[in-house]
Amino acid sequence: MRFDNHRVVITAAGRDFGRTLAIRLADLGAEVFLSARTLAAAERVRDEIRGRGHQQVHAFACDLTDPASIRDFAADVGRHTGRIDVLINNGSRYLHGPDLQSASDADVVDTIASGATGTVLTVKNFLPLLLGSEKPDVVNMVSACGTAGHHRSEAHDAFYAAKSAQAGFAEILSKRLRPQGVRVISLYPPDFDNPDPLAEEWENTPREAKDALTAQSLVECILFAVAQPRDCFIKAFHFEQVRPAPDTSTHDD
Repeated sequence: MRFDNHRVVITAAGRDFGRTLAIRLADLGAEVFLSARTLAAAERVRDEIRGRGHQQVHAFACDLTDPASIRDFAADVGRHTGRIDVLINNGSRYLHGPDLQSASDADVVDTIASGATGTVLTVKNFLPLLLGSEKPDVVNMVSACGTAGHHRSEAHDAFYAAKSAQAGFAEILSKRLRPQGVRVISLYPPDFDNPDPLAEEWENTPREAKDALTAQSLVECILFAVAQPRDCFIKAFHFEQVRPAPDTSTHDD
């Protein structure tokens, strides 16, 4: 499916899976509004995409721990367009360490602020643009750490707290926005392989039953959900975890 008529906002798209999403959606024709914590990081990805012949891509700075930065991001996007069709909440700082005492207070605050508060405020500030669309979708990259009872990650407790908050927000948001036609789609991946979408490994990464989840499959899940008729509300994708490994599925850059 092509996404030529879609305008997509992606947070934390300066590297890792956010970059992957930006490149793949631009390749499929979407107009992409990408952010990263620093403008330089966002512009690097923008320039990569433009180098592939896609000019409808815009770069912005957005610190998900700073409410003013989120407001400015939404306002800047609003100066380019009157609608957003898909908002992808990809950004959330990962914090490693199964020992609660291993992280500083500042790291705990930053982790929870980026993943939890940042997601809530991003949706809040972009909602007017989403409501301007005839096909509005909110996609949340949560994590297996946001699933009740999950304990296989080496992530810090603060990361678990942030992801649990995201999951709770997505659950109530789905119910409350449905009357306005906004679908809320959440993904709960464990640790996954994220090959460079511009390298040969993108096509060569193993994707058998014995292999770890791949970024390719996550992208395909998102595209599948967004492409469904508007009566089809796919609330969540949950995945089997193949290997015990630190959960680094989402990052804030």
